[in-house]
Amino acid sequence: MNLETARFNMIEQQIRPWDVLDANVLSLLATVRREDFVPPGLRALAFFDTQVPLPDGQCMLEPRLEARLLQELKVQRHEKALEIGAGSGFMAALLAHRAQQVVTLECRPELAKMARENLRRNGLLNVQVAACSAAEGARGHAPEAPYDVILLSGSVAEVPRVLLEQLKPGGRLLAIVGDEPMMRATLFTRTGDAGWQQRELFDVVAPRLDGFAEKPAFHF
Repeated sequence: MNLETARFNMIEQQIRPWDVLDANVLSLLATVRREDFVPPGLRALAFFDTQVPLPDGQCMLEPRLEARLLQELKVQRHEKALEIGAGSGFMAALLAHRAQQVVTLECRPELAKMARENLRRNGLLNVQVAACSAAEGARGHAPEAPYDVILLSGSVAEVPRVLLEQLKPGGRLLAIVGDEPMMRATLFTRTGDAGWQQRELFDVVAPRLDGFAEKPAFHF
């Protein structure tokens, strides 16, 4: 496989058609080596429009979804970002190229180790991989708060208020919210001490993040 041709095709055939048109995002995706964050035996899948399996039953999101989430967050160089769900570290790597500082949380020890090693090999020194329990991850990471940007790299039934409260005024939180088959990428922006704006961006389905509460089932 010619990796650069595969990377070019991923961008032109999967990512651009999904309304990812920000030149800085596209340039970053052409630069950051996604294959370095894929398990060695699955590197042939690095540029496919599919979720890539990771240890412990987890997965990397599709490249087009990662790109769209990054575009919607509009991360600036002076900002501090929090990611919940590090996986193999690829999304944290993208954030690290845009933000000043990144904290990424991972509740599965094998994945936390993988993310840490992948980020180190790629020379990304402005990312802290913090191991936590699933329940702790759903509460964010208060020691480094407040954040300009929070990204949930997976889906949740609803966004806990404790995460919204870790945003700076004007800060953004992006999450995939809802239940199959109806989930939506939703952007929350903090407007004041106890105020947030909410905007639904696009429909998509993504695997659940561990530790987040489900809505109670309705019973007649």
